[in-house]
Amino acid sequence: MKRKRDSSRKLRHQTRVRLCVSRSLKHISAQVIDDRQSHTVASASSCEPEIVAEKRKKTEVAAAVGALVGKRAMERGVTEVVFDRRGCKYHGRVKALAEAARASGLKF
Repeated sequence: MKRKRDSSRKLRHQTRVRLCVSRSLKHISAQVIDDRQSHTVASASSCEPEIVAEKRKKTEVAAAVGALVGKRAMERGVTEVVFDRRGCKYHGRVKALAEAARASGLKF
C-alpha cells in the first residue's frame, strides 16, 4: 500500500498526463488521467465487449487493453504520458499493456 501511495504522489507532480494501470487477479484496466484538470482523457478495460468477445490469455487481453487505450488517447491528441503502474511490478500483464500502448503511438 505504501509503495502505491508513494509512486502516485511523485507522478502527480509531472507536467504530462499519466497512464494509470489497475490490475486484479481477473481483469486489467487503464486510464489516461490529466491531474491538472482532474479529468480522465481516455480509458479501456478488459470488461469491454470488443475485448471480452474473444477467448484469450490474460497477457494477450492486457496487450489488447493497452492498444485500445493508446488508440483512444491518440484520437484525443495525447502523445506523451507518464506510466503509473501503481505499485505493481513491471512484469507480465503490466509490461504487455505498456508495450502495446507504446506500439499504438504513446511515448513514455
